Amino acid sequence: MRTGKELILATKEYAHETRWKSWYYTLSTFFLLIAAIAGTFYFHSIWIRLACSLATALLLSRFFIIFHDFQHHTILYRSKIANAIFTVFGIYMVTPPSIWKRSHDHHHNNNSKLWSASIGSYPVMTLSKYMEAGPAERAGYMATRHPITMMLSYFTMFLYGMCIQSFLSSPRRHLDSLLTLLLHVGIAVFLFVEFGWLTWFLSFFLPFFISHMLGAYLFYAQHNFPGVSFRTNKEWNYATAALESSSYMKMNFFWQWVTANIGFHHVHHLNSRIPFYRLPEAMHALPELQTSQITTLNIPDIIACLRLKVWDPEANKMIGRAELREYRRLEQMSRV
Repeated sequence: MRTGKELILATKEYAHETRWKSWYYTLSTFFLLIAAIAGTFYFHSIWIRLACSLATALLLSRFFIIFHDFQHHTILYRSKIANAIFTVFGIYMVTPPSIWKRSHDHHHNNNSKLWSASIGSYPVMTLSKYMEAGPAERAGYMATRHPITMMLSYFTMFLYGMCIQSFLSSPRRHLDSLLTLLLHVGIAVFLFVEFGWLTWFLSFFLPFFISHMLGAYLFYAQHNFPGVSFRTNKEWNYATAALESSSYMKMNFFWQWVTANIGFHHVHHLNSRIPFYRLPEAMHALPELQTSQITTLNIPDIIACLRLKVWDPEANKMIGRAELREYRRLEQMSRV
């Protein structure tokens, strides 16, 4: 079984796009998205408009993952037309280029490192650090990883985190964050004033709310799942981190299409230059990629992922609130 550099080299065979496929998947998704948005305006039936709104949310999710491939220079590299489409889309999706690409590249280069993985990812505290933290720091940490925060990610992670927080932290460096926020809010106000609250809700708010919530959970569960591992910087290895700290989220055909194969996340992390439409091919061809930790979108698996809170180095696993309460109880007993 190949490991490390040898395994990464074995994936290079699949790290080449088929240009016409990249354009086909990009443009077909783009035009379906435009049609779904148009449907929220055009039809009179509230049920058809609602169906178009839900379709818009799912297509936003799919197109965002295709956009994510473009940002990795995986597909349509150096295409001016693709760059124009994805630049506009990135702003529309509240992902300013200066913060999104830099933080996401950092995430790929430091996935599962205990002391630097939180940039572009969910923060991870060790058990000892959590126990030493004050009440405010603990509450902030738990709030960041809370399901409600993910559910409201359109506000918490994108409007606030991507735009407001990044701009306030460095106004000159992240001026595009402010511009993105102003443009996004401007579009929302225009739709509300010109077309009324229902059209604004169906064409704009509901699709963003659902697509960002789905994206936030997918990103969380791909690196916070039963069996995940985290390492100190000295113990960390790129290939091992990709395979042990990134999940294979097993999905049916429909969800694979909606999420543009992002469920093959361990393969993507091993080599981010593999186009999304070749990820299943790479996994099926390389036995070393078929032993990864599996999670799904089934309710029990979602609950199992969401309950994970803190990394326990001694147990070599993520633990939840019940284990934390037990640890505190034993610690208090030892002091008596």
